[in-house]
Amino acid sequence: MQSTTPSARKNFVLDTNVLLHDPQSMFCFQEHVVWIPVEVLEELDKFKSENTTRGANAREVHRRLNERFPSALQMREGVDLESGGKLRVCVNAALQYADGAWKEAAASPRASAALALFPDLTRVDNRILLTAAHLADTETTRAILVTKDLNLQLKARALGLDAQDYRTDRVEDDQDIRRTQRQSTSEEYETFEIPVQRLQALASEGHLHMDLGERRLLENQYLVFHSPENPKHGVPARYLRNGNFQALHREHINIRGGRSLQALNLGQRFLLDALYDPNISLVTVYGKAGTGKTLLSVGAALEQVQQGDYEKILITRVIMPTGKDIGFLPGRIEEKMQPWLQPSYDALEYLMAKPRKPEAFEGKKVSTRKSTPNAPGASPDKRAKPYELLLQSGIIEVEAITHIRGRSIPRSIFIVDEAQQLTPHEAKTLVTRMGKGSKMILIGDLAQIDNPYVDAHTNGLVYTRNRLQGQNFMAHVNLFKGERSAMAEVAANLM
Repeated sequence: MQSTTPSARKNFVLDTNVLLHDPQSMFCFQEHVVWIPVEVLEELDKFKSENTTRGANAREVHRRLNERFPSALQMREGVDLESGGKLRVCVNAALQYADGAWKEAAASPRASAALALFPDLTRVDNRILLTAAHLADTETTRAILVTKDLNLQLKARALGLDAQDYRTDRVEDDQDIRRTQRQSTSEEYETFEIPVQRLQALASEGHLHMDLGERRLLENQYLVFHSPENPKHGVPARYLRNGNFQALHREHINIRGGRSLQALNLGQRFLLDALYDPNISLVTVYGKAGTGKTLLSVGAALEQVQQGDYEKILITRVIMPTGKDIGFLPGRIEEKMQPWLQPSYDALEYLMAKPRKPEAFEGKKVSTRKSTPNAPGASPDKRAKPYELLLQSGIIEVEAITHIRGRSIPRSIFIVDEAQQLTPHEAKTLVTRMGKGSKMILIGDLAQIDNPYVDAHTNGLVYTRNRLQGQNFMAHVNLFKGERSAMAEVAANLM
């Protein structure tokens, strides 16, 4: 780490959402001074009792601060950090509370401007903003407000304050993020050009060794080999290590007593290969709506459970409402999660129901009587779904991310839908739950992020892929081509 003169030190003021996002964030600013406004402690207190990741993070922040500030003297003067920086709690001297109202106690240019523009000091955000403004006026070195609240960033800049997002866990220059967000029907995968004889050998023998030269590939990276004579015809493969490649092993799903599915494009072939490989225990998938992320993941999981490769399927989805929230939902966890997990249930219903042939309907009698649900002896209108027996027997288990902490999950396939809504800390919590013999599948669409505190470069799905890519247990797949229907594909690209 490079040494920094005291005059070059910056003052970083952390908002509450940064600490809730990453409880270790206060230690990630190297040799600079980190200020935590006392109002942040007040806000953290509201969340500490929650049985959620947010509540756990609030409690962890409290523990870390208590360790660093064991006395009132250290609270006033701050403490030195191992990185060479300093951690301080800021009590804003420019504010005082008297006679039931907040008042300005010590005037300074930007603090006075903040009070004039945003006078409602009952709002904690405005008091944090005023604290940052006062520090910017009174400290000799640059002060920067760090917040994941875009509106608070804009308010700070309106006052001439420096404001920025928390960028420690941000993934920069990831081409896959841009490519999978692009509105296109073409598939963009890395290619290798080899002589036609070697291409034929790969297709027939299933493996290939070659010198990569200066070209660098990640372990379990998918790509396509083709020959100069016929560039349109290629053989898909997966890179293992030390110049070794292997052809794909699986291209279809066969559900016992249900349907059989065939991969419809190159990306789906890559995904099925990763889903069925027992040596790959973590799969991350980027793909827009209709590319088959959920259907293939659920189908591959169900077939492997039927074969006895895994004991059960766990399914969860990050709960992030779009539009107006429907509020509290009564019932058991399966009933509470049902609206959010309906895409997975739809996939299960499709996979487990054999398609009827047209002749099966010929000559079928149509009843002219209508069943009355409340009439004695009347049959219920609602028929049991084909997957409900699996839910009742525990072969399929619905999991809420809120209750995942502390669990250890062995010999299971864990599907996390809408993983782009996760924070990096939530993603870490999920991945570290996986026990021996388990596989986790994180799927998401980077163009559909509703969580206000993450974006395409800072969400848990991208973070997991970026931190673990190249590990021998991990594979990543991009899906580009929609297969739901021609209308859905055109709509995904043009609307």
